Amino acid sequence: MTRRFLHLCLTVMTAGVIGAASPCVFADTQSPAPARSEYARALDKLIEDMEAAALAHDPIAAGLEGDTQAARRLPDLSPAAMSQQAKERAVFTARYNALPRAGFTGEDKLNYDLLGYVLSRDALVGGIDDGRIPFRNDSGFFSNLSYVARLTRFDKPDDYAAYTDRLSELPRWFAQHIDNMKRGIQDGYTAPAEIMPGVIQAIEDLTAIASEDHPLAAPFMDVNADLPEPLRAEIQQKGLAMMESAVMPAYRNLLNFIETEYLPKARPGIGLSTLSGGKTDYEALTKYFTTLDITPQEVHAIGEREVARIRARMDGIIKEVNFDGTFKEFLNFLRTDPQFYAATRKDLLKEAAYIAKRADEKMPEYFRTLPRLSYGVIPVPESLEKNYTTGRYFGGNAKQGKAGNYVVNTYNLPNRPLYNLPALTLHEGVPGHHHQISLAAEQENVPKFRRDLYPHAFGEGWGLYAEKLGEEMGIYQTPYEQFGRLTYEMWRACRLVMDTGMHYMGWTRQRAEACLYENSALAPHNIRTETDRYIAWPGQALAYKMGELKLVELRERAQRALGPKFDIRDFHDAVLVNGAMPLGILEIRINEWINSVKNR
Repeated sequence: MTRRFLHLCLTVMTAGVIGAASPCVFADTQSPAPARSEYARALDKLIEDMEAAALAHDPIAAGLEGDTQAARRLPDLSPAAMSQQAKERAVFTARYNALPRAGFTGEDKLNYDLLGYVLSRDALVGGIDDGRIPFRNDSGFFSNLSYVARLTRFDKPDDYAAYTDRLSELPRWFAQHIDNMKRGIQDGYTAPAEIMPGVIQAIEDLTAIASEDHPLAAPFMDVNADLPEPLRAEIQQKGLAMMESAVMPAYRNLLNFIETEYLPKARPGIGLSTLSGGKTDYEALTKYFTTLDITPQEVHAIGEREVARIRARMDGIIKEVNFDGTFKEFLNFLRTDPQFYAATRKDLLKEAAYIAKRADEKMPEYFRTLPRLSYGVIPVPESLEKNYTTGRYFGGNAKQGKAGNYVVNTYNLPNRPLYNLPALTLHEGVPGHHHQISLAAEQENVPKFRRDLYPHAFGEGWGLYAEKLGEEMGIYQTPYEQFGRLTYEMWRACRLVMDTGMHYMGWTRQRAEACLYENSALAPHNIRTETDRYIAWPGQALAYKMGELKLVELRERAQRALGPKFDIRDFHDAVLVNGAMPLGILEIRINEWINSVKNR
């Protein structure tokens, strides 16, 4: 009996539909599944061992998977722990290399290829030692735990006790991050001074507030109302005591280190190439984030071509709306006219939620498989909003009973234009990140690493493809919203030019920002925070446009090859239902899908 058929039978039996007409009656008459090869069993064991090792080293992930002891701990970042992980990876790589690809078929071959990608990806950037700069311009280890707290389900007293124990480890965890940053100071491998004001502001915001207002204290301030009142009071008392004795002192110590020791050693140059070995590192990061064998120069040239193409379309919309003025004057009109801006934070969230529901309504027309997990629309937490990006997706966790969230930055409303909101919503919600990530997480009968895998070019490329798909879905209702979509596409095209320019070609910040100032309607505040992001996270910004270009190419190939047999819902399933994967493997899979449809 196949696992898929067994699942169907159990579902029917659970619903109480048992009888002569049950689809399970003749299940055992099916031919038994062919015995799997020795190589397939060895691959299964390798994946099992790798996943177990990953959870052993990551108690945060293990805790979210239901490990109650792991939920009491934070990761070990000591040199001994890092060395142990490196040794394990070497052993796993040797075991993988001993397995011949020719020994696998079907799903086993896909598992083999994706595991090979994971190992080669880790090897590609393994020598960079990014623990020396454990933060970006708007977030880092000092803020990420609040996200974990939001994902965690707090029902029983032990849930709160485990979380309290985890917070007791915060001083040790912060101290290990500080040690890693000190190693960066010794190596001359530090963050650019350009981004440090935002980093310091974010840490100050988490240090200056009262314990009870701190994001990490949120579970103690909203204890499960089903618990007896005396127990609720005890949980809150113990939690706030831990905040005072461990958490707040750790934040104060971190802030003091950053301001007095780290900031004076922050590097003056913005580009990775200003560091010793930085150019080589950036070449590796270019391949890592695009999942392609491509050079920074080639990416830069693609970006320049895309900027020119998109600019021509934008000029066409300006003519369509009969605007009497230059491109620069049109941008000023968009950036300053009150009609394009929400009056209140709540109005902005309401508009985002309305667009999200309109997209939900269109999903069955374009996708055959939809995820079970729902998502909400929430604001960026106030403790992060000042230097945070425009919007983001926070993944959900069905095991923890937590929905996904499309997170909208409601800070500084005059810099949050409504004409950009449809594209942002499609990217972060559906059919973008929520749809793709939830489908991957809901895969059945696949290794856990495939449910969690997120090659940036696939995930972010899909998000940008989703923005473009919104045209067909009818989400953009005015020429200004179309211009907003093109502004977002221009934003990602400029990333190819800006990121390679700053990190590989020695560009100044001002030269890089000119691409967005001259070619997009992004607000100046957004341009500044986005440029900070590219400075702080070399290479990641390349993933979006490179991934989207490959997805568009594969769709056009399928449409040409299949003609009337092409079904957009089946194409999207072919891209998504097997989870995220590097672009090279995706191309192979889509070519196989095209051939299978042809031969039906």
